[in-house]
Order: sequence, then structure tokens, then C-alpha cells
Amino acid sequence: MKNTRRGKVVSYNKWGYIFLIPFVVVYLLFSFIPLVSTVYNSFFENYRSGLTQIGPNFVGLENFKAIFTSGEVWIYAKNTMIMWVLGFIPQILLSLLLGAWFSDPSLRLKCQGFFKTVIYLPNLIMASAFAMLFFTLFSDGGPINSMLIQMGILSTPFKFLSNVWSARVLVAAMNCLMWFGNTTILLMAGMMGIDTSLFEAARVDGATSTQVFFRITLPLLRPILVYVMITSLIGGLQMFDVPQILTKGSGDPMRSTMTLIMYLNKHLFSKNYGMGGALSVILFVITGILSMIVYKFSNQKESN
Repeated sequence: MKNTRRGKVVSYNKWGYIFLIPFVVVYLLFSFIPLVSTVYNSFFENYRSGLTQIGPNFVGLENFKAIFTSGEVWIYAKNTMIMWVLGFIPQILLSLLLGAWFSDPSLRLKCQGFFKTVIYLPNLIMASAFAMLFFTLFSDGGPINSMLIQMGILSTPFKFLSNVWSARVLVAAMNCLMWFGNTTILLMAGMMGIDTSLFEAARVDGATSTQVFFRITLPLLRPILVYVMITSLIGGLQMFDVPQILTKGSGDPMRSTMTLIMYLNKHLFSKNYGMGGALSVILFVITGILSMIVYKFSNQKESN
């Protein structure tokens, strides 16, 4: 009997491995092999100078030294983190507020399905369309400047795209509008999974809505908040399409909106595969380190 049961278990496991084959093949072709190739290319001098192809010549860690000694990578890393923080803070606050409203049965909000759909819709719009919309709205002769001048707030058009902080805020605002709907859905799903008896017991004890939110809802949402923060951080480090289109790839004004991926794109566009590979490896390491810091920090708070 034992041999028969073992035979059945082995046969079931065999089908499990068979169903995993498509995923493994796709992962190897489109993720693992490109990753290994990128790491390999980072140790070579491989670029085009005019019509002349230089390399590939093995140079070891010279590409990494060149990136760190140039100083540009630190400027672009600072730009990326500033715009991510400017977009993430209002995004998480707005998502928490909307999630609390929609998941609170005492409010009895009508047409919840409609509002949830409207909130999620910006996530379905292409970043290029968002960038072109904001470029038109906030241009020197755009509707925003015209409205502010007619209201008497401004006497001359304000150059939103020529000012360092206004350009950064526009990029952050676009990322916030594009992703707050997805974050709201995730947080709302977490809130709806909390045992309602906890809220009822808190209300019986005389707790206010604010106390219930900060003492019960937020602590129980910590795993989802950590997930949202890590995925948002990874997405922030990969910020490319919005500033690329809004500034036409220049990162103006004064390279204040140039991100790490835009910097990487310049190397790939100029076919400098060695420097591009080295920068990709650096981004991979930075993403892993920051994600581990966020994860460890959240686990320490939870254990305390």
C-alpha cells in the first residue's frame, strides 16, 4: 500500500513539474539569460566611436570606476529619489484615506463600484499620454498659465518646465495620479480582510474612528504597506517614461529631472554596452539593498 501511495504522489509531482516548464523556459529566455549577459558585458569595453567599433575588450571593474568617479550617477540618483518621495508620500496618504472610506461599512457610500473604477482608470492610461497632457497643460501658453493670468494670480506666464522644483513636482504628480488607484485597491483589500469584530470591540470600548485607524487598521496593514513601499521603490528607481517624454529626453532644467534609467538609456542609445551593463548592475544592487533595508526596518518595528 505504501509503495502504491508513493507512486501516486510521484505521478502527481510529475504533472506539477510539467506545468512549470513554460514558466521556467520564459524566465530563462527573457530574464535569467539577459541578466547574466548584462553582468558579463559590464566587464568589457564595448562602444562605438563614430563608425569605429571599439571592443569588446576585457577591462575588469574599469566601467564601474568610471561611473562612480564621474559624479553624474550621484546627481541622477538624487533626482530619482527626490521625485519618488514627492510622488509616493501623497500617493500613500491619498490611498489610505480612500481605502478607509470605501472599506468603512458605517459610511455606506453609494456607487462604490463606479468610484473604484474611476480611481483605477488612470493606471490604465499610457504614461506617454499623461506626459503629453501635462506638457500641454503646463506649457508657457497652456491652459493653466492662461487661467492663472486671467484670475490675476500671475502677470506673466510661469515657466513650469524651466523651473527645477516645478518640473520635479510635475513628474511626481503624474506618477502619483497614475499609481494611487492601484495602491488604493491593494490597501482596501487588506482593510476588508481585517476581522470586523476588532472594530466592533473598539467602538464598544469608546474608541474614535481616528484611534481605530491608527491602533488597529494601520498595524494590521503593515505587510501590505511594506509590499507597496518596496514595489513603489523599485518602480521609482526605474522611473523613465514620464520625465523622458515631458523633457524630451534632456532631463532639463539643468539635468534636475534626469533619472538613473534615462542616464542608462543614453549609454544604450550611444551603443556603449559596457557602461550600460555596469550601470544596470549598480541599479540592481541598489534596488536589492534598499528593498532589504525597508523589509528589515518593517520587521523590526513589527517585532517591537
